[in-house]
Amino acid sequence: MSFNNETKVKDIALSHPAARHVLEDAGVDYCCGGGKSLQEACLHADVPAEEILKRLRENSKQVQAGEENWASAPLCDLTRHIREKHHRYVRGAIDGVQPLLDKVKTKHGENHPELAKIQILFGEVSREMTMHMRKEEQVLFPYIDAVEDAAGRNAAVEPPFFQTVRNPIQAMMKEHDAAGELVRQIREASSDYSAPPEACTSYKTLYQELRDFEADLHQHVHLENNILFPRAVELEASVV
Repeated sequence: MSFNNETKVKDIALSHPAARHVLEDAGVDYCCGGGKSLQEACLHADVPAEEILKRLRENSKQVQAGEENWASAPLCDLTRHIREKHHRYVRGAIDGVQPLLDKVKTKHGENHPELAKIQILFGEVSREMTMHMRKEEQVLFPYIDAVEDAAGRNAAVEPPFFQTVRNPIQAMMKEHDAAGELVRQIREASSDYSAPPEACTSYKTLYQELRDFEADLHQHVHLENNILFPRAVELEASVV
């Protein structure tokens, strides 16, 4: 697939694993802002679109080991992957980052007041994501799996209490936007996760953990917004 300034960033991310890594490394939002053109997304990221197009051409043949083609995999495999990889990662990261934040803030907070802001923001995104994942695991994902099962048996699916999968999907996407904005603010408050010169090992580790948390969130949201949710809406229409 050839790209230009008007190509939607979600289409670039979906084209090839290497393309997604180019966008991630450049800070271009391909998950919550996947519907934007490359030109518009690059303006928000303050990076030239021409530079991204150049990197995409250079990386077009790279393949990341272990990457799956989730655009065509069974939806039940994708929901399981999201639960087992991303949901598990988020819960583990929350448990690890919060005490690390407390430790670093206690030691360095007087000279670096931004740590107090980061602590508040991470607390907010932790609460948001904990509730978000619970709703997906208890309501949305089981319904999507049931729709796929019904489609495989050429049977109808029992109407859910939320009427159509579009309704919880719309709510989940709004929550994705909220979580994405919180991690954007964390990146801003931490000066792009740049620890100060006098930072101890814990301080540097904290910023690396926060960077990893953001990268995982982007991939997590990409899989849902750009692959799982559109496919679920299309599949539901075939069984109701």
